[in-house]
Amino acid sequence: MKRDEHELLADLRVTARAVGLAFAPTLEGLDEDTAARAALRVLADAGLTRWMVPQRDGGGDARGLCAPEEVSARAVCVLRDELAWHSAMLDVMLVMQGLSSYPVARGGSPSLRAEVLPALASGERIGAFALTEPGAGSSVEDVATRAEREGEFWRISGHKTFISNAGIADHYSVLARTSGEPGSRGGLTMFSVPWNAGGITTQRFEVIGPHPIGDVLFERVRVTDDRRLGDIGEGQQLALATLGRFRTSVAACANGLARRALDETKSRLKARSQFGRELATFQALRFDVAEMDVRLRAAQLLTDEAAMAVDSGAQAIAEVARAKLFATESAGWICDRAVQLHGGLGVKRGSVVERLYRDVRALRIYEGTSEIQKLVLAREVLG
Repeated sequence: MKRDEHELLADLRVTARAVGLAFAPTLEGLDEDTAARAALRVLADAGLTRWMVPQRDGGGDARGLCAPEEVSARAVCVLRDELAWHSAMLDVMLVMQGLSSYPVARGGSPSLRAEVLPALASGERIGAFALTEPGAGSSVEDVATRAEREGEFWRISGHKTFISNAGIADHYSVLARTSGEPGSRGGLTMFSVPWNAGGITTQRFEVIGPHPIGDVLFERVRVTDDRRLGDIGEGQQLALATLGRFRTSVAACANGLARRALDETKSRLKARSQFGRELATFQALRFDVAEMDVRLRAAQLLTDEAAMAVDSGAQAIAEVARAKLFATESAGWICDRAVQLHGGLGVKRGSVVERLYRDVRALRIYEGTSEIQKLVLAREVLG
């Protein structure tokens, strides 16, 4: 890595750390919508949301990390790793700007990019990525939301679920079926849909980690053809390209949560005494900490390898799957051990490790489950 690239990534981590230290405590106790909007505002004020949009479209100056029409995986990973250590809300509000903007950057017309991307980069607008449906999760081909052509317009109808920023987003990147039936290969197209297009309703629900998420229902929502992203029938490739660009950052988020869990555990074992001795002196507990450290370090190295491969323009299918699988599974184990080593405090609502335990669980599911990553990796290894 060139020196200026290394310095840039170091500067991004310093900025993210300052944001986390200053603002993560202020988000506690706020309702989800208020916390989400506040988190996005501080991220934007610090210039961090710019890194979710390509430099070409008003994003951060990547200084060679990646092509100007791309988003740097390394920059996103550094930011998510650091922000996740402080606050899962800061982390998710950052990355959602990227997941929603990337399809527009890849498939939008110059005029649409100019309308949508600078506003997402500045935090003026909130983005959402509407892919998952009640009958379509890991299998994108099962998407049933339909877009029907009416001259220069499209009518979109369907039901999306587990959509982050449902109800507060200004912009939805939506995958819909323009031909064929659910389960058939091809026939999917992506659209950029503004929240006020008419016919959009949302229904929020709760998940184990506080998060603005819910269902988004489209009832004959009319959009112009110039809001179509890419060519008709190329939506699946565009959606998968978006996931491929940002999936490594899920591993980075996992590393940030795991790193915080390890830090909290080290402090707890040194501060707590039982049977007349510091917990940190008990060999069985020391072995657990050693294992936590090794798994975290291995996950960090796999994440770095994958992010660098993505930024280089390589397909990096195996590297990304490997990093996502190992980092999220390891983080789950590390956070579980942190709870165990905290004893009763580990399950007390409001303790740091209890929060981490809830926050980390979803990472093994979203943007490709661990099982899907194994399938992908096995195919790359065995053919």
